[in-house]
Amino acid sequence: MKTVGLASDHAGFDLKQQVKAWLEANGYAYKDFGAFTGDRCDYPDYAHPLAEAVEAGTVEGGIALCGSGNGISMTLNKHQGIRAAICWNGELATLAREHNDANVLVLPARFVDRRTAEEILNAFLSTAFSGGRHLQRINKIPLH
Repeated sequence: MKTVGLASDHAGFDLKQQVKAWLEANGYAYKDFGAFTGDRCDYPDYAHPLAEAVEAGTVEGGIALCGSGNGISMTLNKHQGIRAAICWNGELATLAREHNDANVLVLPARFVDRRTAEEILNAFLSTAFSGGRHLQRINKIPLH
């Protein structure tokens, strides 16, 4: 069973609770790095621990949420081992995995409903990286 890391700010908190229920119903374990309430908070406080866990291999990928998805994605992508992708539909989630080997899914919580989030989760978690010509590009992302 995969263990997926989770992180959100206050704007993503409610949808993250729905994501947790979907993960449980679909046989995924998760580790929640916060936020743990809907009270105002700062997404970097939760994005950095998630990114570090993905990089260390203590979780196998992640799901992050904030209002627009932008702030938490920018923070996650500061980490060399993270390829976080903002997805608002299933097709983007599939392409993020197939072509970009994204290891963190970012949901823009103010712009996707529960049903759409579930479609995105299913696409992201069930799609493998296709490798091939895309691997060459992925290998050029990290700064050495």
